Amino acid sequence: MKHAEVRPYADPEAAARKLLELASGVEPINDRIHIEKINGPFLSKAGCTANGPEFGAGIRYAIEKGWLELHESGTYVRLLPPGAELFPRQ
Repeated sequence: MKHAEVRPYADPEAAARKLLELASGVEPINDRIHIEKINGPFLSKAGCTANGPEFGAGIRYAIEKGWLELHESGTYVRLLPPGAELFPRQ
């Protein structure tokens, strides 16, 4: 019998909140956070057992909520005030 793997970021809101947490820890350059600064840690760092579809769902959820703005090129995001309030910079 196989046991289902626990996917903490299968919920788009949980994924979006983790992405915001990661984004709030990155120093923006010209008000921009390069997508790889949050993509890499989300997909590979310890504690983040996420995959590509979960990353995509999290980004979409954060955009829909007005927490993040994704540039049309897809290369960077901006942390918007409602999202910044969830994870204030230290």
